[in-house]
Amino acid sequence: MPSRHRAFLILSSLGLLAVLSFGLALTAGSLKVAAADILAALFGYGDGAADMVLQLRLPRALAGFACGGLLALAGALMQVLLRNPLADPYILGISGGAGVGAMFAMLFGLPLLAVDGLAFAGALAAMFIVFGLAHGDGSWTQTRLLLTGVIVAAGCGALIALMLSIADERKLHGMLFWLMGDLGQTFDWWPALLALVVALLCAMPFARELNLLSRGLMQAQALGVAVDRLRYAIYLLASLATAASVTTAGSIGFVGLVVPHLVRLATGNDQRLLLPAAVLAGGSLLVLADTAARTLIAPQQLPVGVLTALIGVPVFLFLLSRQAK
Repeated sequence: MPSRHRAFLILSSLGLLAVLSFGLALTAGSLKVAAADILAALFGYGDGAADMVLQLRLPRALAGFACGGLLALAGALMQVLLRNPLADPYILGISGGAGVGAMFAMLFGLPLLAVDGLAFAGALAAMFIVFGLAHGDGSWTQTRLLLTGVIVAAGCGALIALMLSIADERKLHGMLFWLMGDLGQTFDWWPALLALVVALLCAMPFARELNLLSRGLMQAQALGVAVDRLRYAIYLLASLATAASVTTAGSIGFVGLVVPHLVRLATGNDQRLLLPAAVLAGGSLLVLADTAARTLIAPQQLPVGVLTALIGVPVFLFLLSRQAK
């Protein structure tokens, strides 16, 4: 493991980045708020600006940090589970299942609570379908899991396209925003933040076994790792983390794919440091991207998933070019 001094330095730097991203999210916008007014609002003082900070910007920033952290954590876990650096949280159809549930609720004009509930139910349904089909007669392999997830995701995509094609034009804008990732309608930030804390606390005890698993299946088994139990636990944990994020903010791509790569370059592949570092980096990135999404062409807002893709594509191509060299 990296030295304690280096690990502390990395986590402290990422923690400072998270604080700065929150500061920018609370100050920036169509109406700029001074730092003194933000501190007054956080301590229970202030005027109309305090209400905007506490009721609009702070919940949105907290939800963004939680979703970014969940996606980065799920991406790091999936890359170890599948032993594939191209694995990301959406590769097993979880996002597609959530999208089917959410689009169904929006199609019939159900309230926001029903949209969130059906999105989470759809994500869980996709998770169990993929797991059941991939497990089959017990011969579960990374390749079989990956192929099953791709097929389920394709089927969910077809159902989503069908519902979009028959949706009323008045509902189409909201449906498309949800599919591209949107934190604008997020007011209940605490479920996602609670899910992030629980997921990280559940993942950290497996960090040493994940280090062994990343070196190879046979080597991990030879060193006493219960590989089947570990794979089931990691698959369930990564899927639930993805489901919690998608339910809160819709489909936000590239955070779970790119952030673990960038963090791995800085920290190495030790999961005891990589997992918490990925959570901090992913949360900070999504808060910054969401701040840009609502300020670039304010008062109009952009889907945050569009910006994460615009950031993630060139970064990932750059990483691939470095690996090729």
